Amino acid sequence: MTPHIRIRLGWIVVLAIACGLYVALHLQVQAVTSEIVRAERRIVALEQRKLLLATEFETRASQLQLAAWNRVDFGYSAPTATQFLNSERQLAAFSLPPAIGTPSPIRLASAVAEGGTPDLAAMVRPALADRPAQTIVLAAADTEDGQQMAAQTARIHLAALAGGGVE
Repeated sequence: MTPHIRIRLGWIVVLAIACGLYVALHLQVQAVTSEIVRAERRIVALEQRKLLLATEFETRASQLQLAAWNRVDFGYSAPTATQFLNSERQLAAFSLPPAIGTPSPIRLASAVAEGGTPDLAAMVRPALADRPAQTIVLAAADTEDGQQMAAQTARIHLAALAGGGVE
């Protein structure tokens, strides 16, 4: 072998060793980088856990403080099973009877067509004949002196009788 070939072979061997070391170093850097990413993720998870525990600690401390205030100042207690109602009738049993001079409840009138559905035109037709201003009382209540007081009024046009809408 000539000296030039040896020198070239030496450079090729050195270059191959350098490439091998570069690949090994690159793999080592990637391994360290992945460890850093894993450590950062774990740090974030631990910070979230710490925040959760701090929130829970503050909540429990607030509950203890509220319980202490309740014992000392307010005296509230949790509802028992006997305090719950089973039906609307039990709730109505707690109401007071109407006081003297209370107006009577509002009563609503309705008309039902032969098919069983409310018929607005049949309800309104007799009222339109009596009222020139087309104002119809849909609900009324008796006052103390016997006069009727309108609770709700509506203007109904003649188009409403033919299937139009109510204004």
